[in-house]
Amino acid sequence: MLDDTDRRILRHYQHDPALSPAELAERANVTTATCARRLDKLQADGVIRGNHAVIDWHALGYEVEVSLRVTLDKTQPRAFEDFTEQARQIPEVVEIQSFLGRVDLRLSIIARDMQHYQHIYRTAILTLPHIADIEALMHVARLKSDEVLPL
Repeated sequence: MLDDTDRRILRHYQHDPALSPAELAERANVTTATCARRLDKLQADGVIRGNHAVIDWHALGYEVEVSLRVTLDKTQPRAFEDFTEQARQIPEVVEIQSFLGRVDLRLSIIARDMQHYQHIYRTAILTLPHIADIEALMHVARLKSDEVLPL
């Protein structure tokens, strides 16, 4: 389990993972050696899964975001596996989530514009196997997008 020192380190780390070990140690009020050792352990334990760049899709010309709620034909034994395997191959599918309930999956799609989205939808999405029902939700605004945990 995490102790107060781990939580302090993580609290500062998640807000600015680019901090040097010395800067992070100073903010967390620990020695640099302690901070480095704790970070290594948190990574080894899978608490910190990695660092990655967050790229603004809009800056790259992607102006349309659509969520597709998909219900699969559950009479097909490999419906989930076949669908997700092929959906992962579509570059514009940036997220796939599975659910329990009426909707089986949600796909997040990005596109440069509506014409591009229609092309993706017709040539890639509708050709995915085992779709029983599909509903598109046009993204209007992101009201909260935060991966920071309350530590």
